Amino acid sequence: MAIDETSGKRAERQNMENIDFSKFEKNILDKGFVRLVDMMGDDYAAVKAARVSYGQGLKTPERDKALIMYLMEHGHETPFEHIVFTFHAKAPLFVARQWFRHRIGSFNEISQRYTEIKDEEFYIPSNVRVNVPEDRQKAVQLNDEELLHKVIDMMENVFDESYKIYKELLGLGVARELARIVLPLATYTQFYWTVNARSLMNFLNLRADSHAQWEIQQYAIAIADIFKETCPWTYEAFIKYGYRGDLL
Repeated sequence: MAIDETSGKRAERQNMENIDFSKFEKNILDKGFVRLVDMMGDDYAAVKAARVSYGQGLKTPERDKALIMYLMEHGHETPFEHIVFTFHAKAPLFVARQWFRHRIGSFNEISQRYTEIKDEEFYIPSNVRVNVPEDRQKAVQLNDEELLHKVIDMMENVFDESYKIYKELLGLGVARELARIVLPLATYTQFYWTVNARSLMNFLNLRADSHAQWEIQQYAIAIADIFKETCPWTYEAFIKYGYRGDLL
């Protein structure tokens, strides 16, 4: 059975082809960022994937949006796998290692074997947190400027010393792959992440939540903003029926 699509609906699909990716970049933490660099599909991709079961395609915007709401409400999530994002992120190593635990997606990371680390590439926190006895996953911020400055000074001293040793090792001819092991988890890394909307929503459930570490929360919130701008119907349905966190 042929799937009917009017010229008006085809014009709506062409909006994705003309998307300006440069506006989907957000600065995170002190030196990090996340930017959308590519995307395949949008809200209409999920609609078409769902309706192919009946040999049908797009209908009216009202009916298409209603279908997305129905799919999300009733847990029919495979159509959302046909919306795919590619992000370029720069984040501290400890954030990236948490991020890479989201296995349904593809990652490619900058190599410290092939590139030399620059001395400004360390994360300096803007707040200080302490653990709470009642929740081992959670930390709370303290409004203590004196402690914050002390913590930053201690961290910067360690970063300066580790980078000094790193450069000395390179100067002795030690390979980058070995010299890098003296660098701290605060070192920034960069990577590409390609992920479908279904997996992205799982990421937001876990990381756009107060139980996640504060630093990765900031990346998750920024990604949620990009998700909302590019797939407004899917995002609205997700917040209404699928979101289990507490930050969005």
